[in-house]
Amino acid sequence: MPSRITFPFLALVVVVAAAALFPTSTSQQPAAPGPAASQPRGFYISCGSAKDLQAGSIKWVRDEGFTAVGNASTINKLDLLPVLATLRFFPDATARKYCYQLPVVKGTRYLVRTTYFYGGFDGGKDPPVFDQIIDGTRWSAVNTTENYRRGMSTYFEIVAEGQGRTMSVCLARRPETKSSPFISALEVIDLEDSMYNTTDYERYAMSTVTRSRFGSKGEIVSYPDDKYNRYWAPFADANPAVESHSSISPDDFWNQPPAKALKAGVTTSRGKNLTVQWPPAELPAATYYVALYFQDPRTASPYSWRVFDVAVNGQVFFRGLNASAAGVMVYSNMMQLSGKTEILLTPNATSPVGPLINAGEIYQIVPLGGKTATRDVVAMGDLARSLKNPPPDWAGDPCLPPQFSWTGVVCSPGSPVRVLSLDLKNQGLSGSLPDSIGNLTGMQTINLSGNKLSGSIPDLGSMHTLTVLYLNNNNLTGKIPDGLKTKPGLDLRRSQFNDEGRGLKDGKVIG
Repeated sequence: MPSRITFPFLALVVVVAAAALFPTSTSQQPAAPGPAASQPRGFYISCGSAKDLQAGSIKWVRDEGFTAVGNASTINKLDLLPVLATLRFFPDATARKYCYQLPVVKGTRYLVRTTYFYGGFDGGKDPPVFDQIIDGTRWSAVNTTENYRRGMSTYFEIVAEGQGRTMSVCLARRPETKSSPFISALEVIDLEDSMYNTTDYERYAMSTVTRSRFGSKGEIVSYPDDKYNRYWAPFADANPAVESHSSISPDDFWNQPPAKALKAGVTTSRGKNLTVQWPPAELPAATYYVALYFQDPRTASPYSWRVFDVAVNGQVFFRGLNASAAGVMVYSNMMQLSGKTEILLTPNATSPVGPLINAGEIYQIVPLGGKTATRDVVAMGDLARSLKNPPPDWAGDPCLPPQFSWTGVVCSPGSPVRVLSLDLKNQGLSGSLPDSIGNLTGMQTINLSGNKLSGSIPDLGSMHTLTVLYLNNNNLTGKIPDGLKTKPGLDLRRSQFNDEGRGLKDGKVIG
């Protein structure tokens, strides 16, 4: 059984919505993994690339088929990692969002990572600032300016569950966005069910703040040492560092940290407290998931143990923790933090050696932005695929986040969110209307006039709240479905169809 100890006061913690998002960013990228390991599970997408790339044992695929919008660009800089040498940018300022869509398994947990390297692709000096969205939730702002000025890339991570058959990762402009949003790479990595499994993913996601290995310098630990390709950044302070001489297995821990991440730690002498300020940056007031990893570095023996209390910002995190050579992890899944964060380890009087800590992870809890009714998501997706030239932002969630709903779509508040109105008049649309559009049972008005739609009119009789249907000036043929003929109060005056499909000269109101 993996070693996991919970924070004993979980039930007393009150959830507070995050006031601001605090995504992780890095000033360096891990080295490419060697060729010996096999490909980790998930999607590794090199955005804007014209061909697939092989970086060690990881194959990066081009983004064709995952997005239908944007333009590709190449960054001409020496000594640039191949995955950072291309990007996709999105110049269409009329679109509300620009989405990648990936097939997922509902209920499966994923680590999603977006990577950005500006490279002056548009001739500018500083990269644009914009938002990123996962499914229907605004995830964070993307501001890579500081790292880019230092010649570095920036990455962001979030842990989320598949809510349906697809997961969307989108970019969107902000009022201050002056140039085109862009993205260099996108990863969606499968996680085991036992990992990070105390969060209610129907209500929350977890945005990575930091993931560190203490007492270490040098490179970031990632794949193949971490089979989920998580990045473990080195963290060193003034505390004495110690190297481990015992052997551990990631499978012995919940969250499965790589053995290399626990190979070192920081400690102090017997009888003294150990204080670690981590992460080094201040945190915005919010709710966090905190996981701490401990392992006695000495060769396993009856004396390879140490007992101490753990506190975070003065709050008792765990009392009497026994960190043996086998290792142990403690966590809190709903902890209120703000400002500087201090970890205090206080040794038991009988402990033969001082306390130590090897690694840690912090994630900010992100409340999900609601959920659009599944039948509406499916029906709107069918409609988007039936149109030969849908609006460029018709991907991802059709309603959420509310300020980034699809062009021409109006949705209800509340839960579940429903599609209420569709207005795409005079958009030059071609294609047909799928039968599944009738499943939009919350629909009140449809205006598709002035387009080039063809085919027959679907049966919309199940749209009990539909009051206006404008289909005039299209190439639709066939009879008006019986469900529409008998619908009380439905305004068809501008639909221009009679029972044989010929145009109505005078218009008509059924009912």
